[in-house]
Amino acid sequence: MDIDVSKLRDDLEDYYGTAVFSGMPAAVIELTQAESASPQELVDMALRAGFDLGRYEA
Repeated sequence: MDIDVSKLRDDLEDYYGTAVFSGMPAAVIELTQAESASPQELVDMALRAGFDLGRYEA
């Protein structure tokens, strides 16, 4: 499966950024990781967060 890594990165950054500003300051760690993660690390992060990777098929 080919993943649109750019879109996935943007959505993960939005997801964790929203968490930070919604009262979960520890999510800043995941936000920072998402900003510099490799494609495989992004996929792993997305799976842990419950993202549907089918939405990111290229």
